Amino acid sequence: MSNKLSRRSFFTKTLAAGAAGLTLPHFLSAGQRSGSKVQRSTSKVHRFELADLPYSSDALEPVISREIMELHHGKHHAGYVNNLNNALESVGRPGGDLGAIISDLSQLPPQILTRVRQNGGGALNHTLFWDVMDPNGGGEPAGSLARAIALRWGRFEDFQKVFSQMAASVFGSGWAWLSVDRSGRLFVSKTANQDSPLMRPYIAEVGIPILGIDVWEHAYYLQYENRRAEYIERWWDVVDWANVGQRYEAALKGAVIADSLKV
Repeated sequence: MSNKLSRRSFFTKTLAAGAAGLTLPHFLSAGQRSGSKVQRSTSKVHRFELADLPYSSDALEPVISREIMELHHGKHHAGYVNNLNNALESVGRPGGDLGAIISDLSQLPPQILTRVRQNGGGALNHTLFWDVMDPNGGGEPAGSLARAIALRWGRFEDFQKVFSQMAASVFGSGWAWLSVDRSGRLFVSKTANQDSPLMRPYIAEVGIPILGIDVWEHAYYLQYENRRAEYIERWWDVVDWANVGQRYEAALKGAVIADSLKV
């Protein structure tokens, strides 16, 4: 399993999330990212920056092709980050805390709410997506996450079936998620477009996502064409359960691990 989390991540501080009863994430403000690659914006309004993939673009082959990864990360994810910055800058809003923004969209100016919901969600969702995959992934979870899955669904294979069916059932574009709710319970859900389980009050089942699969066509069509079910089945071979397990432990404490999205 990957040691991406130990190398590149940290447990974030928490914030009260109002009536939802959740504690949701603070993300690094501009210039505060750990390590030697700290980058400070010279503008008055700090911009989000797209980080490199945590592995080479061909590392997930044959499950996900290099061509898809380059297009998905370099064009689609980059586009969400750029459009998010443009929306926030149009109202002079600093971009230092994406988790707080996404978890309380109602506090945004009405003229940018939809753009931030779409593009902020896309930026954050893809950040998680890259980091819960690894070329040495696959297998099954261990430790407390394995026990929680067994308590909720029984066999791991039963959980996989529920999750895969949820992903396959997304109509059009969207995501399937494994999340932790306010009581610490695991649940599987789906969201349309770039919505996130963090987006109260727009999402019926609110929680902290720890695993997600992108089922937009751009995530698989160049390789799998219309065979979404095959893409979902093969995707399990690159899931990084060490990463997901650490996300689970963090979520139980009301935190989220902030990884690839520089802010």
